[in-house]
Parts: sequence; structure tokens; C-alpha cells
Amino acid sequence: MFKPPKNLVYGVHAVKEAIDAGTSIEKILAKTGPLHERVKDLLAYARKENVPVQYVPDEKITSLCHEANHQGVAAYLAQVTYESIEDIYITVTERGEVPLFVMLDGITDVRNFGAIARTAECMGAHAIIIPSKGAASINGEAMKASAGALHHLPVCREENLVDVAIFFESYDVQTVACTEKAVDTLQEIDFTKPTCLILGAEDKGINMSLIKRTTRKASIPMKGQVSSLNVSVAAGIMLAEVVRQRG
Repeated sequence: MFKPPKNLVYGVHAVKEAIDAGTSIEKILAKTGPLHERVKDLLAYARKENVPVQYVPDEKITSLCHEANHQGVAAYLAQVTYESIEDIYITVTERGEVPLFVMLDGITDVRNFGAIARTAECMGAHAIIIPSKGAASINGEAMKASAGALHHLPVCREENLVDVAIFFESYDVQTVACTEKAVDTLQEIDFTKPTCLILGAEDKGINMSLIKRTTRKASIPMKGQVSSLNVSVAAGIMLAEVVRQRG
């Protein structure tokens, strides 16, 4: 007998209970088309709690729930507990450590995400920051690609990455965007300061509104004919430079 995935809950009451309990939710699936008022209220509540909502055909949810009565809504429970960037910053500074964060803008490939998390944890980063929409799902494949790093490295899911950059600016944490268009190279940035590294998707790069709020921009020196790197490789090079400078 087929059963729904273990990390899937469905039905208005079950999904609301998960939110009320503070359970980290990867995303909510809601059916397209007319919705019952209870479902509309639930989705409004979910958005208020910064839980992503994705609309899919009713047949998709029915297939996932294997014909169970889902009432047009289901939710994937996250495999990690999302944490607050403010809380992590306070904890890090209270320990007397120099903050190091990695912000990922628009990176949706779960293997790249997992590989970056693995490198970030190895290099001593304090957290990874992702947007609530347009980010890789932290599923089994991402967990595997991270080689267990996501069990140890906090993940912060934020509604607006520009707001996070503004938050860092107010606390003197420099935000360094990795972009091939930068004049300064990686080695010209002082990474002994509190830092948040920012990387974007390989096809689109970092959102321009976010780049405008960054403290510095840095490029990775290259000598070959190919002018771009896989984003997880770029993250590794940037993090290695941070570790080198911090000794």
C-alpha cells in the first residue's frame, strides 16, 4: 500500500498545527483554482509566518497524498530547522568570534547548495542565508550533497535579502558580492572584518537591487579562456581566501 512521504502533512488542520508548533516548513502546496475560505485563511497565515506557498494542480497534491482527503493543501516539513540571522549574529559576537556568513541569491540547484554548505561548514562559516522564494529545497539530495554539513550549519531563510544586507550594514558586517564585473579582486578585500559573502546563480548572477546594497564587490582572478566558475567552486575559493587571511 502506497503512503504519503514521511515529511508531508496535508489538510488545513494538520498544516496549521505544524506552523503553530514552530515546525520548519519547506513549502506549502495549494491547489490552483477556487479555494475554501479556510484554505485562504491558512495561506494568509503561512505568508505572515514567512512560509513559501506554491500553487500546483489539484491532481499533484492528490498524487502525493495517495487519494487521502487533503482539502487542497499540503506541506513539506523541512529537514533542517530554520534559524534567525539576528539570533545567530548575537550568539557569534557574544562568543567573541568574527562573524562569517554566506548568502545565496537565486541558487536553486540542490547539489550546488549542498556542496556550498559542505564547504562553508568546513571553513568555519556561521550560517547560510537563503531567500524564502527561489532557493534550492533542502531535501534528501541536498543533505547528501552536504555530506552531513547541514546537520551542523545553521540555515536562515529570509523574506528579503536586501533587508538582510541593510541589517548587516547597521552592525558593521561587510557584504561582499562575488561578481566577475568587479574591479577589485578577492585578494584586495580585507576579510579579517566581519563578513557576509554573497553568491548568485550562474545564469543570472546576484540581483541588482542586492548588489547595490553591498559594501564591496570582488572578482576571482582567472587566466583561462573560460570566464566563469561553477558557483560551488567559486564559494570554495572565496571561503579559502577568508580562512587564509584570518589565519
